[in-house]
Amino acid sequence: MPSVVVLVEGASDAVVVRVLCQARGIDTGAVDVRDMGGVTNLAHHLRALDATTSVLGLYDAPEEAVVIRTLRRLGYDVDGERLADLGFVSCDRDLEDELIRALGPDRVESVIERLGQLEQLRAFRRQPQWRGRDAHDQLRRFAGTASGRKAVLARSLAEELTAETTPVPLRHLVNAIADAVAR
Repeated sequence: MPSVVVLVEGASDAVVVRVLCQARGIDTGAVDVRDMGGVTNLAHHLRALDATTSVLGLYDAPEEAVVIRTLRRLGYDVDGERLADLGFVSCDRDLEDELIRALGPDRVESVIERLGQLEQLRAFRRQPQWRGRDAHDQLRRFAGTASGRKAVLARSLAEELTAETTPVPLRHLVNAIADAVAR
């Protein structure tokens, strides 16, 4: 059984964390990255863990109140400042926002082109509500407009990251995973 469990909100988050752990050379057999199916399932996943398991997490900053409330309800002494001390790291808006900001819209578009979805992106951008909008926001929304796209795009974007371009929250999480596995 893995000694470290990383709780993440969704499938795309899990894919990215796994890619970054592999890139870092972390023994993935010692890490169980769990897609919780949404942050509201945090309590269920925490209750199911053994007390000896190191638990880390990745969540979207807008969900911080849910994370704090859940941890407090389960007996953790926590506030917004201490979440990172417990190994819970937040993405600014969400994971896609972090990846797009890290790589830049042009590079993200080239990944979308490599995935054979450039025409779908162009069609999306022609929709009245997305015309003229910021490229970053268009890309962020486009990622979630088709079933499975978010996870496929997240994997491809994560594979583009280097040590220098990896977003700070993900860098902190992967460092915490490496430390927990080494214990």
